[in-house]
Amino acid sequence: MSIRVGIVGYGNLGRGIENAVNSSKDMELVAVFTRRDPNALKIATKTATVCNINDALSMKDEIDVMIMCGGSATDLPVQTPEFAKNFNVVDSFDTHARIPEHFNNVDIAAKASGKTGIISVGWDPGMFSLNRLYGEAILPFGKTYTFWGKGVSQGHSDAIRRIDGVVDAKQYTVPYDEALDAVRNGENPELSTREKHWRECFVVAEEGADKERIEKEIKTMPNYFDEYNTVVHFITKEELDKNHSGIPHGGVVIRSGKTGENEENTHIIEYKLKLDSNPEFTASVITAYARACYRLNKEGNVGCKTVFDIAPSYLLDMENRDIVKKFL
Repeated sequence: MSIRVGIVGYGNLGRGIENAVNSSKDMELVAVFTRRDPNALKIATKTATVCNINDALSMKDEIDVMIMCGGSATDLPVQTPEFAKNFNVVDSFDTHARIPEHFNNVDIAAKASGKTGIISVGWDPGMFSLNRLYGEAILPFGKTYTFWGKGVSQGHSDAIRRIDGVVDAKQYTVPYDEALDAVRNGENPELSTREKHWRECFVVAEEGADKERIEKEIKTMPNYFDEYNTVVHFITKEELDKNHSGIPHGGVVIRSGKTGENEENTHIIEYKLKLDSNPEFTASVITAYARACYRLNKEGNVGCKTVFDIAPSYLLDMENRDIVKKFL
């Protein structure tokens, strides 16, 4: 039997989820839920329905896992706990500082309903989180560094677009090369958040909007820009569409550690991603964890989970004996 999937939100991530689900032999897309007019939204899957988000509850018995594709700034903190009252859920909540709070809210809702939720799934948080954990477990004496970019951050771009007077925006996270080189050389530098990355924003403002206010709101936004050197460019919609239409991203997690009686041996672990499409890669990670979410709930393992709680074998559409044979 196929795992029946619902999607809440149909932006770049939602479209990526649709493609990833349709590429999975053990899954089928049942419905897309939107705040837009369902009749005006065209999706690629002819067998799936498009519904208003307020009608989701009427399909609770037809969906095994609901994948939440809203933004982390305002959507997911409300939507994921609310949907966890009736559905197994997976989201990509990526505001690192608020993950413990979000975990607690989803955990309460999911345990009360007997559902399973997996939050903060993607490549960071997500795959990078796992590599930070593995690095510290293997090399306990050392330092872990994470560098993102150069690439487009969907969450940060979405946060800018929600500022009053902003029509559209793209935000690039850019690592400082000198900081990255020092880490790779095993120098173990002490780096503040501001010394590792800077942020570059390309913003289309409404005609007559107060650009000085918009720039100030961007640069002082907590959890997004306030700890970084941030450059804001105001450009036209035509310039944004022409020069910033793609959504590339990537980054590295580096663990630099020492072993030996006198810590005489240095080891560098590096995990690297280079992504042509941030949302499509994130969608692929989420879809694998949607499979795990379904399996966990079938086993009676309810409440909120993160990538740290999921055995890798739960991510694959394969029998365990075949996984061992192929990958071990």
